[in-house]
Amino acid sequence: MTTTSSTEWQRPLITTLDRPKPNGAYFDADEADKAVRFFEMLPHIKGRWAGQRFKLQPWQAEEVIKPLFGWKRADETRLYRECYIRIARKAGKSTMAAGVAGKLLFADGEPGAEIYSAAVDRDQARVVFGALSEMVLSSQKLNKRATVLRGAIAVEKTRSTYKALSADAPNKHGLNAHGVIVDELHAHPKRDLFDVLSTSTGSREQPIVFSITTAGVWNPDSICLEKEDYTRAIALGHIDDPAFLGVVYAVGDDDDWQDPATWIKANPGLGVTIFEDYLARERDKARASVAAQNTFRMLHCGQWVQQAERWLDLDLWDRNAGSVIEPDLTHRRAWGGLDLGSVSDLSAWVLVFPMDDGTFKVLPRFFAPEAAVQSGPNATLYREFVQRKLLTLTPGNATDYAFVRERILKDSGKFWIERITMDHAFQGGQLAGELIDGGLEVRAFRNVGYTDWGPCTRELERLLLEEKLQHGANPVLRWMADNVIVKRSPEGFLKPDRTNAVRNKIDGIAALVMALQPLTEQQYAGDPGVLIL
Repeated sequence: MTTTSSTEWQRPLITTLDRPKPNGAYFDADEADKAVRFFEMLPHIKGRWAGQRFKLQPWQAEEVIKPLFGWKRADETRLYRECYIRIARKAGKSTMAAGVAGKLLFADGEPGAEIYSAAVDRDQARVVFGALSEMVLSSQKLNKRATVLRGAIAVEKTRSTYKALSADAPNKHGLNAHGVIVDELHAHPKRDLFDVLSTSTGSREQPIVFSITTAGVWNPDSICLEKEDYTRAIALGHIDDPAFLGVVYAVGDDDDWQDPATWIKANPGLGVTIFEDYLARERDKARASVAAQNTFRMLHCGQWVQQAERWLDLDLWDRNAGSVIEPDLTHRRAWGGLDLGSVSDLSAWVLVFPMDDGTFKVLPRFFAPEAAVQSGPNATLYREFVQRKLLTLTPGNATDYAFVRERILKDSGKFWIERITMDHAFQGGQLAGELIDGGLEVRAFRNVGYTDWGPCTRELERLLLEEKLQHGANPVLRWMADNVIVKRSPEGFLKPDRTNAVRNKIDGIAALVMALQPLTEQQYAGDPGVLIL
């Protein structure tokens, strides 16, 4: 097989397809065409092509499916036993993976074939499996040959099955896989599932382990980056593994990710499965937020991002200053966020007021013990904040939470505080009870993990991008906005990283994020915070 010029289809940024083949290897064009024809038996099930027959895009056919099923060893078995594909979101990789699973299940001549889809959780594991299930049910020819169940597709004639597994599924040892489809490999925190499934193919004559993924958060210990490095090493000739087909579509590290001319490198289906005007809109959003830039570069440009990254762009923050006049907010509805720092440092109480014009005004209050202005990494800055009446000192070496409680209760008599959200697990258990005794509703914020942080940080980003969050240019809050570093989950959710919190305080932004929890419930119909009783 000879490769065709890039004018006929988009070549990958990295591929192992061009490496020399072992002695005796040959390309079986008939087998390659049979694989393509199998895909054409499958109906599309979603979107504008629903009901039409599957037609592989040129890059799918020429860079993946034809080589995978067409290249043979001298003994006439398949050359490639493992395939790693990294490509941007909305490229059709899950549908292609479903077709590969279908080919291995229905048309590979393997008696008793066991095919498995694997992912980090049950829902993700069912993405590829669900796609093939719907295709089979919609295909008169395939539906006659198979029984489609909720968790399996069975072909009685060949005693073959296809099942979806997740990382938490028990009893994965003892499998005898002919085909393994691994979805979103970058999201796998451990290699255990991949290793168990890939080693389960050992007794099969020509198995395939087929991994698909977008780029993700850089983790040098991940199985995904191991496969990425392996692909690159083979492509460069540093490693010889003719059984491994690696295909990476991505915008190059030296390319301008904002330039539409570069997007085709990560999106070979541009104009078919995803469109330039959509990417342009997402690019424009990304220009206003560092975290949004990383999301765009990761999902749409195929570039890996660091786990810890700067979050808020100060120019965007400053454009949201607006005007916040406290007396004008009297008796208005408000949500509160309370972030209690360590007893020796800052605590933040932030009120957010939904306004009639769709904007939100932010009123922050900060507290610290007297000792904090005497010594410590931020003592000079704190003294300036005190002089400007932006920071309230409490007597002694530790923050007196009684001062915080009295300020909140005083505010509750001035404003209509619907709810207070706080991380009561750290310092605030007793304070939460006292606030409830004072007639306030208090809900817990799940500070560990991304469950609460993810939707709330996303909502803060949205309000800033739409210039609807007026914070009055409060200097303490601005300093904290500039300090925020976030961590990103494999799914793209954000949460503040307090690694450098001794000097780079972020308490006010954390409290602001917490205060937005009621808004996230309205926007995303999310799980409300746990009511503290």
